[in-house]
Amino acid sequence: MKTTKAIAVIALMSLCTNVSAQDIQYGEQYGHTLNAGIGLGYYGYLPGGSPSIHFNYEFDVMQNFTVAPFITAMTYRDYRTLHGFTHPDQRYYYRETIIPIGAKASYYFDDMLNASSKWDFYMAASLGFVLQKTVWQAGYTGDRNVSRKSDGLYLDGHIGAEYHLTPKTGLQLDLSSGISTFCVAIHL
Repeated sequence: MKTTKAIAVIALMSLCTNVSAQDIQYGEQYGHTLNAGIGLGYYGYLPGGSPSIHFNYEFDVMQNFTVAPFITAMTYRDYRTLHGFTHPDQRYYYRETIIPIGAKASYYFDDMLNASSKWDFYMAASLGFVLQKTVWQAGYTGDRNVSRKSDGLYLDGHIGAEYHLTPKTGLQLDLSSGISTFCVAIHL
C-alpha cells in the first residue's frame, strides 16, 4: 500500500518537472521556487501543536497555477498512564515522528486582486501519504496504539501569502488545516 502511494507521488512529481517556462504563455511565473521553513503541525489531531520543518519546490503548470512536491517532518512527545496492581499509576512517554510526503497544488489570485508585484496570494491543497514511527519508553506494557484520523493519507487545505524582499527572495506564510508554516522563498 505504501509502495503504491509512493509510486503515485513520484509519478506526479515527474509530470511536474516536464513543464517548462515556455508552457507559461502569459502572466507572472510563480514556479521554480524553493520554499523552506518552520511551522506548527496539528496532523491527525495531535494532543497539541508540534514544531515542524518543511520543504517544497514549486513548478509552473499553467497561468497562476503551480504544483510543488513537498516533505515535512515533525515530532512530539506525549504520555500514557499504566494502571496495575504492582505499580500504582505510572506515567510512561512515547515519541512519535510524522513525515508527510506529497504534492501541493496552488492557485494564485494576484491578477484577480490587483496585488502589487511585492505580494503573492494563493489557495492550495496538498495530497500525499504519511510515514509514522512511534517509540515507547522502556517498561510500558499497556495499549501501544496511537489513534489517528488519517490512516496514512495526507490531505490539507491552505491559504497563504508571500512578500517579495528582492526579485529572488521572499517570506511566505502558509496557514493550513494541518501544518502551518513560515518559509523563506528562493526563486531560482
